Amino acid sequence: MHEGSHGILDGLAERLEKGTGQQGVWRQRNRKFLFPGLLLILLVASAVPGVDAWLGFTLALLPLVLGGVYMVFSTVKAVLETGKITAGVLVLLALVGTTYVGEYLAGAVVAFMMIAGEFLEEVTLERTRQAVKEIMKLAPDTARRKVGESLESVPVAQVQPGDLVVVIPGERIPVDGKIIKGQSAINEASLTGESLPVDKTVGDKVFVGTINENGVLEVLTEKTGGATALGRIIAIIREAQENKGAVQRTADRFAVYFTPAILAICALVWLLTQDLYRVMSVLVIACPCALVLATPTAVVASVGNAARRGGIIKGGVTLEAAGRVTAVCLDKTGTLTEGKLQVSMVESFADKTEQEIMQLAATAEKYSQHPIGRAIVKHAQTNVVDTIAESEEFIMLHGRGVQVTYQGLLLEVSNSKALTDGVKTGGPDAERFVDEQERLGRTALLVILGGRVLGGLAVADTLRKDAKTMVEGLKRAGIKKVIMLTGDNVQTAAAIAAAAGIVDYRAGLLPEDKLAIIKQLQAQGEVVAMVGDGINDAPALILADVGIAMGVMGTDVAIESADIALMSENLLLIPDLLGLSRKALHLIQQNIWVFAVGVNVVGIALAGSGWLSPIAGAIVHNVSSLLVVGNSSRLLTYHYHEEP
Repeated sequence: MHEGSHGILDGLAERLEKGTGQQGVWRQRNRKFLFPGLLLILLVASAVPGVDAWLGFTLALLPLVLGGVYMVFSTVKAVLETGKITAGVLVLLALVGTTYVGEYLAGAVVAFMMIAGEFLEEVTLERTRQAVKEIMKLAPDTARRKVGESLESVPVAQVQPGDLVVVIPGERIPVDGKIIKGQSAINEASLTGESLPVDKTVGDKVFVGTINENGVLEVLTEKTGGATALGRIIAIIREAQENKGAVQRTADRFAVYFTPAILAICALVWLLTQDLYRVMSVLVIACPCALVLATPTAVVASVGNAARRGGIIKGGVTLEAAGRVTAVCLDKTGTLTEGKLQVSMVESFADKTEQEIMQLAATAEKYSQHPIGRAIVKHAQTNVVDTIAESEEFIMLHGRGVQVTYQGLLLEVSNSKALTDGVKTGGPDAERFVDEQERLGRTALLVILGGRVLGGLAVADTLRKDAKTMVEGLKRAGIKKVIMLTGDNVQTAAAIAAAAGIVDYRAGLLPEDKLAIIKQLQAQGEVVAMVGDGINDAPALILADVGIAMGVMGTDVAIESADIALMSENLLLIPDLLGLSRKALHLIQQNIWVFAVGVNVVGIALAGSGWLSPIAGAIVHNVSSLLVVGNSSRLLTYHYHEEP
């Protein structure tokens, strides 16, 4: 409620609670109850008729002084830390005023309500922060480090990159690294949200916080601490609240001018009514705690919700932008499709055998990192030849294929654009092959040596099983435009788009073409989300209003550059997180204009007209703050696909 005040409240509670053993543990867990509880007991006692006469002094002074001292410390600390006049000044003025007119019990109640309100907000917010705490608990405290042939249990902080760690069945993996011995099923649900374990063996990557289901593993440490995938996720979540969106910045600016405005209103009420009680009531109810809490609580709850399901949202700016998305652009390969391409057809048009065509294609693609190139190399190594020949001067032909120099000649693997460049002619066989394969929804490629088309091969990908459900979910979420972007030919694009339920698709695109489409949509007033793999689609992800990178666990660039990073390849997370963002944006607006501004405006009007006493004002004020926190906490368990 006041910046910096929670630490003071904790300090007062710590001074009140001393003890050891079972009693000390109980007090440690419940220490936040002690100070508000003490004030409540004193308030109840001071309201008993005749107690003041029996004691010989006004008992209400005791909770008034205790609460007042706390309020002074918390307010002064907040003012010094922020360099601004905070809302706590209003509360202090209310306490001074009630004391001045001799309403000690009213002043004590005001102080109690403020402190109790902070306590209740802290308890409620603790539930919000628990989502982050649960993620932090995934990292083990110790690791079995292998030194020679012996094992030593050491704190994870002492493990360095290059160390060997041993993980036995049932344990959480303590580092990010690579398996060098053993095999196991790894439960990665804590990071990706996927419930099924993933089989891993020598050479595969493993990540801190995931569970070794069976088998003993030796892992070569690559990253520890904050550099791990889990460490970056925690850092992003912690920073998310500071990444303020337009709504939060508006609320902050509003709060800066709020205190002077309320003081002016108090002066006006005094000039019109000469009633100090009304002035005190205005001061008590006007504290903008609900406004200050309106956005951060919703952002933290949403980020925690997403993180538990394998989605990382980069704070308030991203949350607001995602909540306003009207168009979603989807990359085809690796996003809508599995990205696990396979060679489905090889044909020779000349005096070469199909095996020789495959060997030439693999030679050209040997150093390619594109999924098509890797599929060709894998097929050749599995079915044709163990060793792939070397080539020189590898060149990526963007939007078309690859080119190398082989035995003094230019060797190229290209899509159908090679036939329209006016440089190579493949004859009727090449044109027939391309047409047939593209009608089947496959990617047709031509193998060209020295300007002569020798043969062709076709590569096929499969649509992800949840692609159509995901597209339907986006439409239900209010997304007006769902567009598939691909460098493939029109026939292949049409087949995949139809299977996914997408009407609007753009084919034959170069990387710069995708950027031009996003710019065009933005110029039309659309808020654009781009969904891709986070690496090949990096320029489009950056240009879009919201960049969503899929399956980025362990991919540093994608985690850092994407606005929303999906740790798994679960397509259904896309409509879920966009739906969550829309809900969060709605609740933030509701928090600000209904529970914060609305309640304050009505309360100030009632207090100024004499309908609310200082005590009633304190109650209304804290109820509005709790309504904000409670409203935001709904986002912790919100699931878009469960909403009717």
